[in-house]
Amino acid sequence: MPRFTELSLSAQTAYAQLFDAASAAELSRSVANLAGSFAQKTVKGRVYWYFQHTDLLGVSRQIYVGPDTPEVRRLVELRANAPGADALRALARSAIALGCQPLMARHFRVIRRLLDHGFFKAGGVLVGTHAFLAYGNLLGVSWGDASRTQDVDFAHAGKSVSIALPSNIEVDVHRAIESLEMGFLPISGLAGKAGATYLNPKEPDFRLDFLTPRHRGGDAPIEHPRLHVTMQPLRFIEYSLENVVQVALFSAEGTGVVNVPHPARYALHKLLIYGERSGSFTQKANKDLAQAAALLDWFKIYRPWEVEEAWQDMVNRGKGWVSRVERGLKALDRWAPELGVADWLKRP
Repeated sequence: MPRFTELSLSAQTAYAQLFDAASAAELSRSVANLAGSFAQKTVKGRVYWYFQHTDLLGVSRQIYVGPDTPEVRRLVELRANAPGADALRALARSAIALGCQPLMARHFRVIRRLLDHGFFKAGGVLVGTHAFLAYGNLLGVSWGDASRTQDVDFAHAGKSVSIALPSNIEVDVHRAIESLEMGFLPISGLAGKAGATYLNPKEPDFRLDFLTPRHRGGDAPIEHPRLHVTMQPLRFIEYSLENVVQVALFSAEGTGVVNVPHPARYALHKLLIYGERSGSFTQKANKDLAQAAALLDWFKIYRPWEVEEAWQDMVNRGKGWVSRVERGLKALDRWAPELGVADWLKRP
């Protein structure tokens, strides 16, 4: 069974048009009626775009736009001609009709609400299988069964990754989830405090998880002071959050642009955490391998250098990282020997 099938040129064009239009609409909404200009900042060798303006009190403000990519540069040029909601819905439905993969309506509604409340402009990242699903449209392919899930996973790098976000950004994620009126409740932790997972007791399979890199505090959930939500620390997740890209997510109801990990890093991170899965998480480990195989298959054909750069970064992080990812590589070699990944990605 093929790991992916190419979308038609018409579908790929439809997605590109949808992404441009949705990006322009998001930016226009953020800077509507503001007099200002676009500017760049370089942080740790990476360039980011911002919209600078002065508020009524004479205080200089910045709105984060995104990393310096051809898509974001084109977005800056398109600001003046941003489409309305009806036009975006029409573009989304056209993309779906041509073969692009939409989100389930209720999943889109949750992600859209967090987008509306500024979670992604505050550095939030969509991770997990919904990110993998978005990669299909981004890369011009359709995935197989490895793209199914009921969880919606969000992450924030905290202080682990610098992207020069303005210090005054504040988002009330908890209130945003409550405003959905979908019955989501935070699961209490051992100390009676709100945990990092929301679920509806009537639909326990539909859950929202909030993740962040683990620091010296260990595995105990932490309250993010500027996002107003509890997050679960995880080892190694910072690797996938250090280089994010933007994608258009959509359903027949509309569209929105969110941050996701770079797909090459996502694939290697899946191999890294493969060995951490055990017991009841074995099924997730198999899904990790399936998603990693699909992405690495695509990258090996079309853009192998992006995986190779991400691989060098990973293996340079120490013996613990190397030993874990090598376990994942060996498992993937048994799972999909025809990929020849172990011969492709070697220790330096």
